Amino acid sequence: MSRRLVLSLAPLAVASVCALAWWLAGPDLELRVAVSLPVLFVAAGFLVSATAVALELFSSALSRERLAGAAEAQARRDLEHRQFLARLDHELKNPLTAILAATAPANDEASVLVAAQARRMGVLVTDLRKLADLSSAPMERELVDLEEAARDAVEAARSSVGEARSFTLVFPTAPWPLPHVVGDADLLYSAIQNVVFNAVKYSGEGDSIEVRGSQSEDGVSIEVADTGIGVPEAERQSVWAELARGSNAVGRSGSGLGLPLVRLVIERHGGHVRLTSREGVGTSVVLTLPLPEEASSAPPRIPQPPK
Repeated sequence: MSRRLVLSLAPLAVASVCALAWWLAGPDLELRVAVSLPVLFVAAGFLVSATAVALELFSSALSRERLAGAAEAQARRDLEHRQFLARLDHELKNPLTAILAATAPANDEASVLVAAQARRMGVLVTDLRKLADLSSAPMERELVDLEEAARDAVEAARSSVGEARSFTLVFPTAPWPLPHVVGDADLLYSAIQNVVFNAVKYSGEGDSIEVRGSQSEDGVSIEVADTGIGVPEAERQSVWAELARGSNAVGRSGSGLGLPLVRLVIERHGGHVRLTSREGVGTSVVLTLPLPEEASSAPPRIPQPPK
């Protein structure tokens, strides 16, 4: 870029040198120059083009500087946010431990209520710390079977609610099964489990929960759909915000940190999340992860029948 900038400013430098030489020669110097009209047009065009290039380079450099400044400011805000969450965890954990210890021997209703709220606050603080740590924690890189992770998450959810929910799993087998992805198996399982348990939490007895796997040009997707309470239309844009909870979720346990954790995990793996919902009808959450390079650059292997 510096070379192009020098070239674009060369006409100005030449003109400046000529003007200086003229001034040094004194007022008695006469110089007659004969220039044809085509040459004059070419010279004028060159000067205009050089000026335009210089302005464009200056504008590009200014834009890059602004973008770099914005990125630096965002990184600084993220760091301050993580530091705040870490301090919050440190400042609240000890008082909560003391409250739980003080209420443990008592059996009266007030003590039981205080202990329950202290435990709830402890879970919230732990989740906040997880969110802070996850932003910068190193991740393992290995092949992950999302179908297996989803089945394990559904099994864990089923064991917690028994027959109160109807679970359905749908995964492709033809012409090939769901491809594996590259990532941190524990984090990806945690993300899927969070979405499945959210579906359980915000649905009721007799509702249905479907977990579906699919492959597309975008990558590999896990969709968790339920026939639960849904999300009010005015609140759908805020479901990914920390501590956000739906106005129709009163009386249901939760910290409002599950979906932010899910999005952070998926985005750190280069994927994206999508939520669609209708209040009183249900919700669908789709987690999409990129295919490994070798899988996306070559067609999937189709199993061959034995000879």
